[in-house]
Amino acid sequence: MSGSQAHTGQQTERSYTPLLSCPLSPRIQENSFLICILVVAGVFWVHRLVKFIYNICCYWEIHSFYINALKIPMATLPYFTWQEVQARIVQIQKEHQICIHKKELTELDVYHRILRFKNYMVAMVNKSLLPVRFRLPLLGDTVFYTRGLKYNFELIFFWGPGSLFENEWSLKAEYKRAGHRLELADKLSTRILWIGIANFLLCPLILIWQILYAFFSYTEILKREPGSLGARCWSLYGRCYLRHFNELDHELHSRLSKGYKAASKYMNCFISPLLTIVAKNVAFFAGSILAVLIALTIYDEDVLAVEHVLTTVTLLGVGVTICRSFIPDQHLVFCPQQLLRVILAHIHYMPDHWQGNAHRYETRDEFAQLFQYKAVFILEELLSPIVTPLILIFCLRPKSLEIIDFFRNFTVEVVGVGDTCSFAQMDVRQHGHPAWMSAGKTEASIYQQAEDGKTELSLMHFAITNPRWQPPRESTAFIGFLKERVHRDSSVVLAQQAGLPDNALFTSIQSLQSESEPHSLIANVIAGSSVLGFHAGREAPASHHRSEVASAPRTFSPLQSIQQPHGAFQAAGAHADGLQPRAGSTMTASGADARTASSGSSAWEGQLQSMILSEYASTEMSLHALYMHELHKQHAQLEPERHVWHRRESDESGESAQEEADAQRGPGGTIPRSASYPFSSPRLPTEEATTLQMGFQRRYGGITDPGTVHRAPSHFSRLPLGGWAEDGQPARHPEPVPEESSEDELPPQVHKV
Repeated sequence: MSGSQAHTGQQTERSYTPLLSCPLSPRIQENSFLICILVVAGVFWVHRLVKFIYNICCYWEIHSFYINALKIPMATLPYFTWQEVQARIVQIQKEHQICIHKKELTELDVYHRILRFKNYMVAMVNKSLLPVRFRLPLLGDTVFYTRGLKYNFELIFFWGPGSLFENEWSLKAEYKRAGHRLELADKLSTRILWIGIANFLLCPLILIWQILYAFFSYTEILKREPGSLGARCWSLYGRCYLRHFNELDHELHSRLSKGYKAASKYMNCFISPLLTIVAKNVAFFAGSILAVLIALTIYDEDVLAVEHVLTTVTLLGVGVTICRSFIPDQHLVFCPQQLLRVILAHIHYMPDHWQGNAHRYETRDEFAQLFQYKAVFILEELLSPIVTPLILIFCLRPKSLEIIDFFRNFTVEVVGVGDTCSFAQMDVRQHGHPAWMSAGKTEASIYQQAEDGKTELSLMHFAITNPRWQPPRESTAFIGFLKERVHRDSSVVLAQQAGLPDNALFTSIQSLQSESEPHSLIANVIAGSSVLGFHAGREAPASHHRSEVASAPRTFSPLQSIQQPHGAFQAAGAHADGLQPRAGSTMTASGADARTASSGSSAWEGQLQSMILSEYASTEMSLHALYMHELHKQHAQLEPERHVWHRRESDESGESAQEEADAQRGPGGTIPRSASYPFSSPRLPTEEATTLQMGFQRRYGGITDPGTVHRAPSHFSRLPLGGWAEDGQPARHPEPVPEESSEDELPPQVHKV
């Protein structure tokens, strides 16, 4: 009802006129699209509510486990580090046997249980098995990896109906045998086809879902911070490509967050003069109109009552903010090479052909695939319902046989943990790469090698993060050899203080010192040394095996290597001869229980110490990454062509690793330099390579590691990782398995403690 007033003398008469009857229900019923949107929105809210309730239940179980099992009250939980929580889990296993299949749990077992499926995803991206890189006609090389596509991958492989895993910890038995690989590949191909068809049929609903989700999630942010769409973020592909094996989510987030500032500076170095001029002029015209409207509003508030004035002011403000994001800082200095080195210190992975080409737009475009605009991220998520069915049907389905071979060859059963990805074992002997300091220490074929130094860098990262972990003997030998190289290079630095020694350690230190950020990495090393001295005095010496492994990363620090006299290197060499190391080098900072280092320290002091030790460990790993990349660069100069596994489009991808290696030795063949970022270079003649190797040995004092002596490959290098040899029989070469083979194969190897 609407009312109108009529004044007659002193009396006021009110007359009411009914509004035209305009029922809303018939109009809604006539609009099918509106009904569909309302239904999808209702399902969206119900889904969010159910997910919220489910998360509350899961968090309550975790809450009970922390209080009852780990004896950690909620009041002091924020001051506990992950290493302390993990140490309590290991101790609880010794006391109460929460895992009945083994007596003791190690740090690696805990990580395997948490990151079982994520390690598989990291390995498949590392081996270029997942179809996420495409070459489009106008856009060129493009990466498309969204949350919807990732959800479908996990649905197909891990937990969906008919997936490869029968539960959360065990791969189905038929996928562990090679007898029916072709039938299993056809079965997986059919399943991928049906899931792709389901995605295609549900595409309209999923698209509406994505639009509503983007609207509900980013509208308030866009209104409050219009320039947020011009900011950058690490892409999903970048997070998977840069992730170590056995790296938890909070560890990855912390590491990439530290490299965000340098990555933003690097991307801002590439300025488009034309775009800058256009942005300046558009910002000027939009800003001038906005200034006039604001001035009129201040003069008379009734200006806001004019139609579309408020909308115009809002749009002009958003436009000015967006244009400002394209205008570079006037004090910006073009130093892409130094910035890329600082980025490498944090992200730890980088294709070889980026070295020395940081100033090129090709390098910048490839890095943009890892570090993309927020607006591009949202746009890809909106396009995901349309593109995902095409990728599943036309790109993933042809790789069914390779996927079956991958899960069979790279799955091992660990007692007390279940089936895990063999790459997550970080075994240099089985998955090391000769170009990453694993020459002579690895027996892996080209098919079994992890690309981009993933095994070696993951091993160093896990050893630093968990210094109490005892790696296998081969990994211990690798860490010891790396420590020996650091000692040798540090002695060169001390011997040539007046000059500029050209070695990996000096180059890595110089690249860090060139960064002028307030929280310099070298400053973190200096700050961490005093805390280490405080904590190490309260630690008892561990066993020789553990102390050797834990002290190896500690000696990588350039501060320790440079400040100590020459006698310190003799003492460090005595560690390898069987003497007990110093207490100060028995424990790495990151894994120490800093909060309980002093019984009288307060919770705040313990939290501060934990933060400092964590920063020191991060700095230490940054130095390791730079140092190992320098050594890899020197190795690449000696052997320009890397033997990288180049997957053939055939049905014997997992059964003919030796034949692929023989085929790659043919004349005139070029091997991609990286499985993720293709690059090739011609092979040097054998005589020239020999001359370079002799010169390299003379340059670095002629010290040759006994493990680098060339030897004939063993039978392990010619077998798939599982082996599948009968007990008591000699290992045999893998042969193509016919379709009608029997069921006489053994399950994958079992790691017993």
